[in-house]
Amino acid sequence: MTEEGAASSRPVTLGPAIAVVVGNMVGTGVFTSLGYQLVDIQSGFVLMLLWGLGGGCALCGAVCYGELAAAFPRSGGEYHLLSQVYHPALGFLAGWISVTVGFAAPIALGAMAFGTYFSGALSFEGEAWPMILSVAVVLGVAGIHLRPIGLGSRFQSIFTALKVLCIGALIVACFLLGGGQKVSFLPREGDFALLFSSEFAIALVFVMYAYTGWNAATYIVDEVRDPQRTVPRALLVGTALVTVLYIGLNGGFLYSAPIDSMKGEIEVAKVAADHVLGETGGRVMAGLISFGLVSMLSASIWVGPRVAQRMGEDFRGLRLLARKSRSGIPANAVFLQTGVAIALILTSSFEQVLVYIELLLVLFALVTVAGVFWLRIHHSDRARPVKAWGYPFTPAFFVAVNIWMVVYIIRDKPEETLWGLGTLALGGGVYFLAQRDRNVAGRT
Repeated sequence: MTEEGAASSRPVTLGPAIAVVVGNMVGTGVFTSLGYQLVDIQSGFVLMLLWGLGGGCALCGAVCYGELAAAFPRSGGEYHLLSQVYHPALGFLAGWISVTVGFAAPIALGAMAFGTYFSGALSFEGEAWPMILSVAVVLGVAGIHLRPIGLGSRFQSIFTALKVLCIGALIVACFLLGGGQKVSFLPREGDFALLFSSEFAIALVFVMYAYTGWNAATYIVDEVRDPQRTVPRALLVGTALVTVLYIGLNGGFLYSAPIDSMKGEIEVAKVAADHVLGETGGRVMAGLISFGLVSMLSASIWVGPRVAQRMGEDFRGLRLLARKSRSGIPANAVFLQTGVAIALILTSSFEQVLVYIELLLVLFALVTVAGVFWLRIHHSDRARPVKAWGYPFTPAFFVAVNIWMVVYIIRDKPEETLWGLGTLALGGGVYFLAQRDRNVAGRT
């Protein structure tokens, strides 16, 4: 294939690949989760440590996924990687979660936050407006990603850049114009006991949800130019950038607004902006934040259907999901994901969806990162164009933190845990039926 042909078949370069990672990560979580954390934790030191721990954990995961993605360069994320490293059944369960709720739920959460912020920015009254705006933004962004990949790639890059600029401006405003609240970022009595409490572990769930998406580039490997080099770089650079933004932003929130005003609030960013910029400035910032969420929606709507497409290519019973439009877009997969997201918007509560989906995402990310150990032991002869930095400490740290978090989720959120197990059991039944028609092309 000529260089021009390769570029047209793989139009995504390093910049858009980083934009996918950053766009997928920076969404609902960072603008909302601090309010939930403040219900049980009011220490600035502990909260900053939470966000630093989450960023460090995400970076460890990113370098491990970089090794796996370079060793198995094919779209599909955990569906493909787990199928190759362990067994197709485990990969199918990961794909099942991605196709049903793994992307649709974050899209729903992001859209719900968009509707809340945007209706507040426009001073719309009535409970119906946030829901109407939520559904409208999902349909609009999905329409863009039904067009050729180049258009969606440019859309993603532009809105991600605007989002990063918006967050940078908000951080500067919080520290320069904020009132300097009575919050200490140094440790105080009782802080170290908090680090080993169930409150800290549950708060980490919200933090890790905010960092979810650091693996986004692995879902579109087939569309990335020179994927064995570009994908690992995109994962690392995108995750590092987001970590810096998150620590700065949450520090700015705590510095500029009273803790009591943010405690339990879903619109914590608007609360902080109101204190820094006044009511009018707060509405303007809420509008900017809502448009920043479009980048997250775009990234998820772009990469999510690629899992369904890959499963449709591997299983004849799901081949309807693999059908492409004239523009090369898996249109049926986009329609399915959009429909599930809208259904969640119309029926679900914010916090329940967040905890439910985060448990499932944590489980599969944990098993995937542990696959670095498995691969090096059982497939030691496999070519590794990229190796995980800090091995074996980076995967061990990621696995340990996520196991700790899963234990506390199961103990403190039994209802959401049962929903997650039920979803997995249903996926196992679907696999039992679908694997009879599995295409041999699914394994490489």
